Amino acid sequence: MSLPKIDETYFTQFLVDLLNIPSPTGFAEPAVAFVEKELSKYKQLQLSRTRKGALIAKWEVKSDLPPVALTAHADTLGAVVKEIKGNGRLRLSRIGGIQWPTVETEGVWVFTEKGEKIRGSVLIDVASGHIHSGPDLPRDEKHLEVRLDARTTSEEETRALGINIGDCVAFDPRVEATNGFIRSRFLDDKACVANLVAAIKSMTDAGQSPKRTVYFHISNYEEVGHGAAAGIPDEVAELVTVDMAVVGPGQESDEFHATLCVKDSGGPYHEGLNKKLRAIAEKHNIPYKTDVYPYYGSDGEAFWRAGGDVALSLIGPGIDASHNYERAHMDGLNATTNWVMAYLSE
Repeated sequence: MSLPKIDETYFTQFLVDLLNIPSPTGFAEPAVAFVEKELSKYKQLQLSRTRKGALIAKWEVKSDLPPVALTAHADTLGAVVKEIKGNGRLRLSRIGGIQWPTVETEGVWVFTEKGEKIRGSVLIDVASGHIHSGPDLPRDEKHLEVRLDARTTSEEETRALGINIGDCVAFDPRVEATNGFIRSRFLDDKACVANLVAAIKSMTDAGQSPKRTVYFHISNYEEVGHGAAAGIPDEVAELVTVDMAVVGPGQESDEFHATLCVKDSGGPYHEGLNKKLRAIAEKHNIPYKTDVYPYYGSDGEAFWRAGGDVALSLIGPGIDASHNYERAHMDGLNATTNWVMAYLSE
């Protein structure tokens, strides 16, 4: 069976829209709800939520084969307000592994408990070049602050705006699609959520169904290590995590292929399922590479550590500059979507 055609226009628009929804871990509900609304268009899917807020989409088919599952996460890096400084500016505590130097001068939204949004930007606390002669201060949570676009020069004035400790702070994604590339923060892992949604759309449009029942798990706590620790049904025999591939010096992955991760910080993945995925990719002429990721953990491993008894593998598109200003290419994104569809068809 040939693989269905991917609607690249749809894929790109869905991904851009998803990237533009602020969703740091702990505050990812708007992004999960956006995916849920999109998947509600497909009547063959049974949608539900976990108590933790993850989205489960079940595509049930008649088959003697045990069900499988795929997971991708909609939560991203971000921050919360750690301190309101005496000058009215904010000190942050990061969510996930955001690299502080990469967000200097970035625009942010601060979301208050009452639902208001206040604009601001991240600056070093000695930002003015006409005053300070020491630009070599470390870029970290002690020296970076949020300058609010509001009339405030004191803690009291900032609190009067409705801002409190623990409020969500979301960094601008700065999405741009150009020349086949998509540049944005948080392609990890919204690009792979788009892979799953595009696969569902393509198969549905082509009148195709999976060979067995499949669960699509959209998690919301991956960036802090426990996203898919719950929510994968016990009947699932195989779990494929769809998450970004690491691109950079010493890595085999690139932006133009999908990648099968053989090992990451948590150890090796399941050899049998890895072999199966390689054979599927080769059968369908899907361009892929294999790689080892030095500083990386996945939702699938969270499920393993929680006692999940499944064969587990990890695939995904190459993403340059992970946890920084990331970039992907449609070649790698399409390869991953095709790999997902080929897996479901075998």
